[in-house]
Amino acid sequence: MSKAGFANTVSLTFESFGLSHRGRVRQINEDGFLMDPASGVWLVADGMGGHDAGEVASASIVEQMSGLTAVHSAPELLAQFEDRIARAHSKIRRLSTARGGVTIGSTVAALLAFDGRYACLWSGDSRIYLVRDGAITQVSRDHSEVQELLDRGMIDPAEAQSWPRRNVITRAIGVTEDVEIDAMQSETLPGDVFVLNTDGLTAHVSDEEIREAVTGHSAQQSCEHLLELVLSRGATDNVTVVIVKVHEAETTRRGTNGPF
Repeated sequence: MSKAGFANTVSLTFESFGLSHRGRVRQINEDGFLMDPASGVWLVADGMGGHDAGEVASASIVEQMSGLTAVHSAPELLAQFEDRIARAHSKIRRLSTARGGVTIGSTVAALLAFDGRYACLWSGDSRIYLVRDGAITQVSRDHSEVQELLDRGMIDPAEAQSWPRRNVITRAIGVTEDVEIDAMQSETLPGDVFVLNTDGLTAHVSDEEIREAVTGHSAQQSCEHLLELVLSRGATDNVTVVIVKVHEAETTRRGTNGPF
C-alpha cells in the first residue's frame, strides 16, 4: 500500500494499491501500471503487438513516467506528464519501424492529482472510474469500435457486452503519427475513490461490482477482491487494477490554488 500527502494548500492524503495478473489464458502479461503518490501520478497501460512488443510498449510508458521531478503547480505536472507520454510514443514508433512497420502500441489511463484538483487522461479502452457519495461514474470514454457503434445507436449496451470485436480499439499510444489523448479535470474531494483498470477487468466485472468492491474496504482489499472475481470467471485477458482512495488529513483545509 502506498500513502502520501502533498505539501500544498489542500490537506488530502492518497491511499493506493495496484495489482496486475496475466490471467488464465494469456501466456505473458502485456499490462503495466505505475503508482507515484509523491508526484501525484497513477496509471495503467495495456500493450498491443505481437512477439512481446505489447509488453515493451506498456513498459515504455511506465518507464518514461517513473521518477517525475518535483513540480510546484498543477499545469507543471500536466506538462511533465504530456512530455513523458510523447517520449514513450516516440520510442514505441521507433520500435514499430525497426520491426517493419507492424502495429505496436499501448493504451493508457492516468490520474494526476495536485492541490485539490485531479485530471484524468486516457487513450484506448483502459478505464478510469470515480466512486463518489456511493455512486460510480466512468470518467473516461472508451476509444473503441464498440463504443463508436454505441454512440451511433447501431447496437445497444446488451449487444455491446457480447460484440465479437469489442476489444478493437481506435486509439493507442504509439499507433498514430501524433499522440491522441483525451482529458478531463475537476475538484478532488475526501472520500473519492478512483479505479484505473485495463479491459481485462471490465470483461468480467460490472460497474456495480466495482462500486461494491471499493466501498468500505482498503485499496488493497478492493484490488484483491476484484482480481479474485476476474480469476474466478476465467480471466481471458491480462488484468490490471489500481485503486486510489482520497482521505482528508487531520490538518485544516485551506482551499485550492486553481485548476490544471
